[in-house]
Amino acid sequence: MISIKPQKGHLLIAEPSTIGDLSFNRSVVLLADHNSEGSIGFILNKPLGYTINDLIPEITGSFKIYNGGPVEQDNLYFIHNIPELIPGSIEISNGIYWGGDFESTKELINQGMIKKSNIRFFLGYSGWNAHQLEDELEENSWIISENSYSNKIIGKSSASFWKEKIMELGGEYLIWSNAPENPALN
Repeated sequence: MISIKPQKGHLLIAEPSTIGDLSFNRSVVLLADHNSEGSIGFILNKPLGYTINDLIPEITGSFKIYNGGPVEQDNLYFIHNIPELIPGSIEISNGIYWGGDFESTKELINQGMIKKSNIRFFLGYSGWNAHQLEDELEENSWIISENSYSNKIIGKSSASFWKEKIMELGGEYLIWSNAPENPALN
């Protein structure tokens, strides 16, 4: 398998051997930033049991909230593909943006101008100190993949995302695509 270097916009796919880690078991993480000081990402396929309206009652939308990772889980983050509507956004890559003016975002949601395919909300994020991600890559904890979905990844269904990515890898990974989440329960 060709190994590529991690960079903003790439996906981290948890190795099937990542068992027992509640945050990262079978996760797919979008790298929002990667530099010499560390890395930040958001888990794309771990929806939580509530919506944005549950957290912020003045928002009338029913956007799902996702577990972005184990760091700062009391903070809300978002990625989107509509920088022309949300001022102050930071481009991750491929037309995916991180954050921006939250007051404007709330108003746009309430006006029905933001759709579920435009934005995804997270509690917390995934973070790595300098060289920590590289160490985890050397330990084969992650597989790096380019984001072939570009900014459409925001609306991507999360239910089978990890399985789809594992199946795309083929070879030795195919057997893991149908394995139970906890092999000890097999």
